[in-house]
Formats: sequence, structure tokens, C-alpha cells
Amino acid sequence: MKRPYINWKKLLIVCLDIVLAVYLGMAMTSFNRPDETMKVCTQVNIVVADENTNGFLSAQEIKRILQKRNLYPAHQHMSDINPRSIEEALKTSSFVRTAECYKTQDGHVNISITQRLPVVRIKDSAGNDYYVDEKGGVMPNSKYVSDLIIVTGNVTQDFACNYLTHLASAIMGDAFWKNQIVQINILPDQGVELVPRVGEHIIFIGYLPQEKDAAKRKAAIEEYLHGKLARLEKFYRYGLSVAGWNKYHYISLEFDNQIICKKNVTEMAVAPIPPTETTPTAEQPATPSEGEAQQPGTNTSAQASQPSQSPQ
Repeated sequence: MKRPYINWKKLLIVCLDIVLAVYLGMAMTSFNRPDETMKVCTQVNIVVADENTNGFLSAQEIKRILQKRNLYPAHQHMSDINPRSIEEALKTSSFVRTAECYKTQDGHVNISITQRLPVVRIKDSAGNDYYVDEKGGVMPNSKYVSDLIIVTGNVTQDFACNYLTHLASAIMGDAFWKNQIVQINILPDQGVELVPRVGEHIIFIGYLPQEKDAAKRKAAIEEYLHGKLARLEKFYRYGLSVAGWNKYHYISLEFDNQIICKKNVTEMAVAPIPPTETTPTAEQPATPSEGEAQQPGTNTSAQASQPSQSPQ
């Protein structure tokens, strides 16, 4: 049987081409990747998203966390810096949502942080003090001072995470009410009171809608609050602007078709209204006549009908 002819010269050339190609690839890779053992980290760039809002973290705080764990990369050999270790260390913080770290060939280490943003602070009657973030997660108390709404009273953690988060977010999302409402108080029966910045009155808005589905619950609470505050804004414009901001000490918006006010006792002592034959009894609250300010008679509570037109 005749043996197949082998072109040894051609085979040798092919083998040499393969070896040369492998060598060139390794050489180019080696030249393009400097020796990290000889380089040190010359700069650490830390970026914290939402650092200027109601967050807890800053670049200095991130540096402090890494220094405490001996992981701050400045002046360290690049080969000794482990980006994964830095990320894992930062993620252990209760205030960090995501952490990303990577090295560059010019000796820099870049760290990017997104943080959990608190929307409300809870200081309940049992002595607990904590924050709740925009996702309904609990955050521990810290020395950080922020312009957040404070919730007091009979607050359970479940109620805070599933209901008060949406309520506080809706208030903070409105420029006017964000500045006007400074405190929320929860009654033993879970009735909700709002404490305004201006005026010596308390606002009772009733009871938040109960929904099992999280998305439906959020939408229902926002709709409920916006309806209550829209009526309160009308009363502010057409009632308190005439009668005076300190005329009443309690304003109830619980019922949809009326606003019930309790008159300030101090105000009554200063400017009492003389009784007449037509003065209503305490069981029959006064109804303001057309064009007059919404205010009660000699009784300590009155019903102010809802204004029919929206403010201009």
C-alpha cells in the first residue's frame, strides 16, 4: 500500500506560524498589563449617590468605614487591593444599598455607592427610635440629623413599614405640605394626627385605608391623603386666613363632607361671643352664613362645610 505524501516543509511553516502567533499574543498582553506589584494606589475616588439629600452617607463616612477595616486602598500596592473585599465590607453597612469598586491602570481605585434614603423617623411610645427608608426597610438610629417627618405615638414596626412609609412619602412629595407638616402622631386606635409648622392646631385625618396588596395600599393611601389635604388647603385659604391661624386647636377631616373644628379656649376667653336666642346648643353645631368665615358659635366645636370652589 502506498504511503500518503507529507509536505514536511509546509507543515513546519504552519507550526512556526502558530507558535509565532501565540508568542505575539502573550507579548502584547504582557506589555499592555503593567506589573501591579510595582504600582501603588495614588488616588481613591468615592462617589455617593444622593449625598446632598436626606441620606446618611458621605465620602468621608465611606473612607472611615474602610479605614476601620484596614481596607482603605490609598498608598497600597495595587496587587494587594481586592475590589470584592471592599464591596462586601461596604455592603455590611445598614445605610448602603449597592457598592461597586474597581481598579484602573493609572493607579486609581474608584468606589461608587448608592444609599438607602430614609423618609420618616419613628419615635414611638415604647421608646423605640429608628428610621424607615423609601422601600419600607428599617434603618437603625444614628447621629445623623435630617429634616424628616417624625412619627410619635402608638406605632408598630409593621404599621410604620407598610403604611407610614407611603404616608410620609406622599407628604414629602408635595412642596407645600413638606414644609408645613412636621410631625405625625398615631392614636391607640391607629387614627392619624398631623402637626403643622404654622398654627397651634392639630389635624385629624382619620384612618388610613387597609389593603393587603402593597401596590394597591400605596395608591390608596396617596389618594386618601391628597383628598384630605386638598380640603384642608381650601379651609386654610377661606377659613383660617379670615378667622386667624390660632382660632382653633383641633381640626378634624375624618368625614368627607365636613370639617369639624374645636375652638381654642384662650381665643374664647379673649373674644367671647354674647349668647342670643338663636345661639345653637352644643348638640347642634353652628353653620356659618354665606360669605362669613367658617368658625363656631359659643359651643366648643363646630362643623365647617367644605368650600365648593377650588382656590384660584
